[in-house]
Amino acid sequence: MFIEIDPACSQAIYEQVVQQVKFAIAAGAVQSDELIPSVRELSRELTINPNTVVRAYRSLQDEGIVYSRRGMGLAVANNAKERCQIERKTIFENRFRQLFGEAVRSRLEPVDIREIVGHLLDTTLSVTTLS
Repeated sequence: MFIEIDPACSQAIYEQVVQQVKFAIAAGAVQSDELIPSVRELSRELTINPNTVVRAYRSLQDEGIVYSRRGMGLAVANNAKERCQIERKTIFENRFRQLFGEAVRSRLEPVDIREIVGHLLDTTLSVTTLS
């Protein structure tokens, strides 16, 4: 599971961990009943305080995304993938809504917005398919 934390981001680090774990689950990088990294392992990998990881994991447990497997650690819940996919889509839809709203308020023409989005989508897809 690949998680990247941006210390310059306005979002709290534990929230970034929660979101990135959800994105990993949504993408199928972690399957149902599969263990996620331990608190110690993830805090060392990300060089963040273990208490931050504990807080993120507790949030994921409270949401029913992960559950405790006695003596083993935390595992992905059975319905987590579908729930995370829906949430991921909602997160990005809201971000796009904000960006498009800003573009419209700045009087950017719809054709220009489409051109920008099309260009970014094309260049992003070509970069990811080459990787």
